[in-house]
Amino acid sequence: MLDAMDKIEKYIEAQGQVSETDSRLLREIAYERIQEAIKYTNLQPGDPLSETRLSRALGISRTPIREALQRLAREGLLQIIPGRAITVAAPSMQEVLDAIHVRELLEPELVRLAADGLPSEAREILLQAIHEMEEAAQAGDRSSWRKADTIWHETLSNYCPNRLLGQLVLQARNRMFNEGAAEKVPDQYISEGTVEHRAVVDAIMASDGDTAEQLMKEHIRQVRENMFKRLVRY
Repeated sequence: MLDAMDKIEKYIEAQGQVSETDSRLLREIAYERIQEAIKYTNLQPGDPLSETRLSRALGISRTPIREALQRLAREGLLQIIPGRAITVAAPSMQEVLDAIHVRELLEPELVRLAADGLPSEAREILLQAIHEMEEAAQAGDRSSWRKADTIWHETLSNYCPNRLLGQLVLQARNRMFNEGAAEKVPDQYISEGTVEHRAVVDAIMASDGDTAEQLMKEHIRQVRENMFKRLVRY
């Protein structure tokens, strides 16, 4: 059975080591690759990470790896205990509920701004992501659904004209990422969530900010209700 670092190393190996022609700062590359690995390899809260093994897998020295890990910790994906451990964040249920509350307050405005003027390249990414979500939901492919869902939400944040708003929404999602994982929810929630995402996309493409805003409010409320139902069940 693969442990957390085995999964990450396998993911990074599939992506290939960092190219010498990549002109970005090494800490930015490390941040991006480690973040993707955390989100797309079905890691669990509390899973340990190794700075040394990450450095070896990426072919990058430990200093930029350490800087990337510190950034991921600030954003809520990791927990670092100095001198002891680096683990996938394990937020309390109250922290998850706090994150949902922040999303309720901010994400409706995020999609309203998107409807007002999302660049064409971002629109194409959104359309591709929702198409992949629909295909994955129909096929019962939870891993692919989760990846497409992440791309969908992060595109809206990354292309938000208000950079602070986009960053805050990303941080709120990061703090509940594992609790909201597709692997943990019933098929019905994935099907319903896909329909809700499609409705928001359609409103954005129609430049209907008011409708997009209202639909996102309803979507986040549904996320919260579904989480409460899961808590009652378990």
